[in-house]
Amino acid sequence: MGQQLQRARRERGWSQAKLIHEIEHYARRHLLTIASTASLRVYVSEWENGRRTVAPPYTGILRALLGLTDAELFDRPSPGALPAADGYDELLSRIDAAGSLSAEMVSTFQSQTELLRNVDRQMGAANLVDQMTGHLRALEDALTFAILPSTRTPIAQALAGAATLAAWQALDVGAVERAWRNYELAKRAAIEGNAPMFLAHATAEQAYVLSDAGRPELAIQLAREAQTTGRGHSSARLTAWLHAVEAELCAKAGLASEARHALDLAAQSLPAGGEARDPDMPSVFLNAGHLDRWRGNVLALLGDDDAVNSLYQALDTLDPTFVRASAGLRCDLAQAHLARQEFDQAAEHLRQARLIASRTGSVRHLKRIERLTGSL
Repeated sequence: MGQQLQRARRERGWSQAKLIHEIEHYARRHLLTIASTASLRVYVSEWENGRRTVAPPYTGILRALLGLTDAELFDRPSPGALPAADGYDELLSRIDAAGSLSAEMVSTFQSQTELLRNVDRQMGAANLVDQMTGHLRALEDALTFAILPSTRTPIAQALAGAATLAAWQALDVGAVERAWRNYELAKRAAIEGNAPMFLAHATAEQAYVLSDAGRPELAIQLAREAQTTGRGHSSARLTAWLHAVEAELCAKAGLASEARHALDLAAQSLPAGGEARDPDMPSVFLNAGHLDRWRGNVLALLGDDDAVNSLYQALDTLDPTFVRASAGLRCDLAQAHLARQEFDQAAEHLRQARLIASRTGSVRHLKRIERLTGSL
């Protein structure tokens, strides 16, 4: 238990004193009664040394601060885990409840996913771990006990979208295994829901897990498999998004010509106009401004001087609600300036990226910031 908590703290670049400060700040905002600062110093040390068990309210506080589940932090089941159905009466009760799910209820599930997506985009994933876990559990239960395809299909589609979002959130906070499992859940749900666009999207995002893990060639293969899955089914915007994913992964692997070719295909596929949201894929946002950012990211990874212009154009047009994405854009700008040996500009963008990533709890961005800072 202690090692997991200590690792999560260090991944965020927090000292024990910083963790205590964040616990106290969270408790004040949520009107929770906690121990004194002096006692918290003892608690944190003993938690990390395995000499004290983390108990409420600190379990909930740590989940919210670190964006990790009880299983990931403390080797315990997550709060509110439902017992297995025991006996025919309970089983039939759940089947009846799932069978009576209306289209309006499925729409409510989708609205909850959208709310979680909006909060995540602006505030980060860490604070959403309990809400996201409960949301997925409710959808999984609904699908588990639904019988007829007419009921199962819309629930499966809703689960595919929610699980893909949950996976990306888990990847952002450094919970890599949870991210992988949620992508697998999303793909299974998309297959059952006869939703090839959702399957292609989840598969392409899952490729980032492999890329971050140091398997770029396998990541590229998976991203291309996503394109094959979506071929003939994907909207034009999703097709462009899939090509942009391939371009980024190729750039990370040092495959310059393949990255540029994929960027060209993304530009050719992208629908005209300023609309960013794909009406058929709520999680896909891509217009010319977003693609400028993606192009700049790819060129920065390749060390191309043209990256700076594309990235500053993207910065000027960035939707202010995409708070977490702005940290990635600042990292891209830092990388582009580093390639030009413009160290002062790179340092300033890294400073701003660190502030944003710390606020949103993005371990993924913080790790990248540390790597780039080492190049200054």
